Amino acid sequence: MQSITINGSHRESVGKVATKALRNAGKVPCVLYGGDKPLHFSADEISFKNLVYTANVYTATIELEGKTFHAILQDIQFHPVSDSILHVDFYQLFDDKMVTMNIPVRLVGVAPGVINGGSLRFAMRKLSVRALPADLPDFINADISKMRIGHKLYVTALASNKFTILHPENSVVVQIRTARSAVLSDEEDAEEGEEGEENASEGSEESSEASE
Repeated sequence: MQSITINGSHRESVGKVATKALRNAGKVPCVLYGGDKPLHFSADEISFKNLVYTANVYTATIELEGKTFHAILQDIQFHPVSDSILHVDFYQLFDDKMVTMNIPVRLVGVAPGVINGGSLRFAMRKLSVRALPADLPDFINADISKMRIGHKLYVTALASNKFTILHPENSVVVQIRTARSAVLSDEEDAEEGEEGEENASEGSEESSEASE
């Protein structure tokens, strides 16, 4: 997974007065959890632009006065009016420890059902997965190139040996719903025609048996 570098400075004081002074200076108070003890530091608010204001997901490489820590964004607080960042919590990553993250889903291909007028419902744009840091994907591909009207794509179709998807197996990621303007493709027409013939044949056999 790609990483965004955050250059920080240790916080000597964590009181309200010191915190307010940091924010007035355009800095964000932060805490790094997961190690032997929490590490309090601050960083320029602009440093978080590519980490926070994006649909993508990244890990963070925190450069803290000669030391480097790999982490993920755990929690973030925004000002209710200005939307400026008030506080950020990070969780430290270790190569041998599993971690849980919400990973974006990326649709691949064009669904025939959509071409025929069906409505695509993208129900789960992010999936919660658990994996070792090295196995965390930037995104999860969902192939919809064979999905026709009425089809559903479940999380089980996106399973991988590198990570575990933390959602029930019957969770629907994408589905193609019928729309008023929808039309059947030749292949779907043929399939329905065959089913109709089979049903008609079964009906004739039943009628013959009844007359006998």
